Order: sequence, then C-alpha cells, then structure tokens
Amino acid sequence: MIKLSDRAATEIKGLLEKQGKDDALLRVFVAGGGCSGFQYGMSLEDEAMEGDQQMDINGVKVIIDPRSMMYIQGAEVDYVDSIMGGGFKIDNPNAVSSCGCGHSFTPKEGAEGEAEAVGAQSGGGCGSCGSHGY
Repeated sequence: MIKLSDRAATEIKGLLEKQGKDDALLRVFVAGGGCSGFQYGMSLEDEAMEGDQQMDINGVKVIIDPRSMMYIQGAEVDYVDSIMGGGFKIDNPNAVSSCGCGHSFTPKEGAEGEAEAVGAQSGGGCGSCGSHGY
C-alpha cells in the first residue's frame, strides 16, 4: 500500500477533471533508469492490467503492478511547490539514496537482483533534475 497526501489527491482529481477523465486510474510505477538506477513514474490508465493491485486512496483510484510495489511499498506521494514550480514528490522508505531531483532512487539491499529485471542502470544523470512534472 502507498499513501497519497491530501494535496496530491486534490491535484490528481483536478487533473482528471481538467482532462475529462474522472474515471481514469492513476498508475504509479517504478522503471529502470535515472542516475540512481530506478525512477518513479505516474500515468493515467483506462483500466487495470492483470495482477495490478488496486486501491482507492483519498478518493483517487490507484493501480500498481506487483514488481513496482516491491520498491514503493509504504511510500507517500505528495505535491509540493518550489521555485521551479509544482510537482509530485515520492517519499520512499525503501530508498537508500536518491537523485537531487527526487525522481530517481537506489533501493535498499536485497532489491539489486530485481534491478536487471526492470532494466535499471546507474550513472549518467537523469538529465532533468528539478524539471520533472508528472
């Protein structure tokens, strides 16, 4: 299970309404990439895929695939304002380090074996620290 702050839920609901997708599902996922090996992602989906965990959090329908859930179990999605503008931020208790942008992370020990399965690569930078806007 993950958490959505009240602010994140409000922003997501506003986005869904603005795009006319009130029934869309918010997919939260982890993919290989970024300067720390893994990166977070979010997308809007019309339906869940087989095996997805589905939950309703603060009025937002969230789906997460089983592999991603291993890396973000217990994480909290928040929406923060900064000098560079607003954006979603994920506070992940399973990360031992993260990129300066906060969208790329290195998982705790024990997850390295899965790194190859999601195509994780380290190094090179994410190329856009501070400018992510999910």
